[in-house]
Amino acid sequence: MKLAYGRVSAKDQNLERQLVKFRELGVDERYIFVDKMSGKNFDRPNYQAMRLLIREGDLVYLDALDRLGRDYDGIIAEWRYITREINADIVCLDNEALFDSRKFKTMGDIGKLLEDQFLSMLAYVAEQERKKNRQRQAEGIEVARTAGVVFGRPKQKIDEAFIRVYEEWKAGRITAMAAMRKCGLTKPTFYRRVKEYEAVRQLIISND
Repeated sequence: MKLAYGRVSAKDQNLERQLVKFRELGVDERYIFVDKMSGKNFDRPNYQAMRLLIREGDLVYLDALDRLGRDYDGIIAEWRYITREINADIVCLDNEALFDSRKFKTMGDIGKLLEDQFLSMLAYVAEQERKKNRQRQAEGIEVARTAGVVFGRPKQKIDEAFIRVYEEWKAGRITAMAAMRKCGLTKPTFYRRVKEYEAVRQLIISND
């Protein structure tokens, strides 16, 4: 049986691109599981529901390895559980040439070794990206605090919530319109705050 798992980190992010891929592969809608939650752990309701459904010989599609999760140890543990304990298979669609567990199984013990090495490398990258995002957010908050900047009325100040949305937008994870909605700002106000925040960051960086 074919199953698929999709994930985005925020409720206003769009899953459609992932869903289109799964449908084109012939995955029945009943067996497409999605969560709109952080990948920092595996306590996600629909992921856990899919996990309970997987049986030997099944094939699980992921859009990318970091859709499975962003925790280094957790990714490796989940991959091994599905492919070795259940004896199902996983395919990461963004890198099928490398991450298709069926290919590793045909190579015997050397295949397991190669799979472990590649999986460890990419899982590490996924976790480091999560940590880097958190660090960028923390640095942005500190920049604003150091500069003592509060723009406009209190509800329009550059605060932690704005910086978090800003980082999501700059990373391409949400659109500008979605960022405006999350901040509750009009287009002119949003871009004015972006300009002010980036100017402050640049000033601090140039003085380091």
